[in-house]
Amino acid sequence: MKVHSHTVESEIQDRAVLVSLITQKQKKNEKLAEYSLQELVKLAETAHVEVLETMTQNKETADSKWFIGKGKVEELKLKIEELGANTAIFDQELSGAQVRNLEAALDVKIIDRTQLILDIFAQRAKTREGIIQVELAQLSYLLPRLSGQGKNLSRLGGGIGTRGPGESKLETDRRHIRGRIDELKSQLEEVVRHRNLHRERRKKTGVFQVALVGYTNAGKSTLLKQLTQADVYVENQLFATLDPTSRTMELPSGKEIVLTDTVGFIQNLPHDLVAAFRATLEEANEADLILHVVDSSTEMRSEQMEVVADVLEELGAHQKEMLTVFNKIDLCSEQEVQMLTTEGDFLKISAYQENDLERLRLAVQEKLMGENKRFRIPADKGDMISLVYRIGDVLENEVEGEDMLFQVRVNKDDYAKMGYLLAAYDEQRSQQEGQHDRGENY
Repeated sequence: MKVHSHTVESEIQDRAVLVSLITQKQKKNEKLAEYSLQELVKLAETAHVEVLETMTQNKETADSKWFIGKGKVEELKLKIEELGANTAIFDQELSGAQVRNLEAALDVKIIDRTQLILDIFAQRAKTREGIIQVELAQLSYLLPRLSGQGKNLSRLGGGIGTRGPGESKLETDRRHIRGRIDELKSQLEEVVRHRNLHRERRKKTGVFQVALVGYTNAGKSTLLKQLTQADVYVENQLFATLDPTSRTMELPSGKEIVLTDTVGFIQNLPHDLVAAFRATLEEANEADLILHVVDSSTEMRSEQMEVVADVLEELGAHQKEMLTVFNKIDLCSEQEVQMLTTEGDFLKISAYQENDLERLRLAVQEKLMGENKRFRIPADKGDMISLVYRIGDVLENEVEGEDMLFQVRVNKDDYAKMGYLLAAYDEQRSQQEGQHDRGENY
């Protein structure tokens, strides 16, 4: 299939033929296999690759030596020569031996889906944490494949497969690579320690934390920008933002919360990447509420939602309080919007409609603030009174004797925390009143 790439000419270094293997198992869901190849085209274009053509091979299982089989390799070689390609990109992960064999047969750079995604992350990483995480993921991926990287490393012109750790590091032996991995893990632990300190500080102040999660290009960054008026990078491309961005958002009640945009997920997200970005993705695990942002306009939304659910489960965040946000309904027909349903709580919105954003703010407030509860607090306990205002939405307050009575909208977790603190006071107060009553009776 011929593909006309929209990649900017001046940025192109790689001219590629994209290859996908459809096994007997994948044939059961051909729609998903086809979408995966379309997604590979977008990934390649994001990495500034000119996509010349796509090829598919139907085979019961992958060939251990040639992946797509010897005959298909010969067909691919003719296609590469005809089109003047210098790269072949495979939609599945290849072993080191397969890379070596394909490289020798085709005499071009061989890249697989995992390496392509890692390369895009290397382009996108801007913060120290992001750069460390990407290099760690790249080295963990390359370590068992070092002997299969000859052709890639010898191409000094750059392009995909050569960003990140750099040629000199990858040409060193495994012992040095392992040493570098240990060093990066140590640096990452320090970053994680700082991140945890910030989280703990936010928790102590009683500020709610809400995490935006979703498939890449679902519109999370746009939503963050629209909800918080934040100056964040927004672009209609895969992995437009990589490093987590936190901004303050005001709820209709006037209470402020912290909204964090996390890295987008994708089909077959490399395991090494999930492992390296665990610290960043933990934002979802630590959040009081997860907003799962879904691109309503894609036919593959169910499959994309499944990918997100799987990653959240791997992180242990699948049982967190969640609100599904069907975004981009402005790109759907009325009938398509009607069909958007799922289990649990959900909202259908366009990030560009102010009334939709207001409905979302109200839904977030309802999720976080919960039910109306009453608290009795000693008037001289300023710290406890301050905590009530921070964790809940105070609807009414009045003075009764030496106490203050509050009617507060608060979620169940924070109500439990407040209840624990107040229970001790109530018990002490009851004991004092009991002693006083007994004295009067005598």
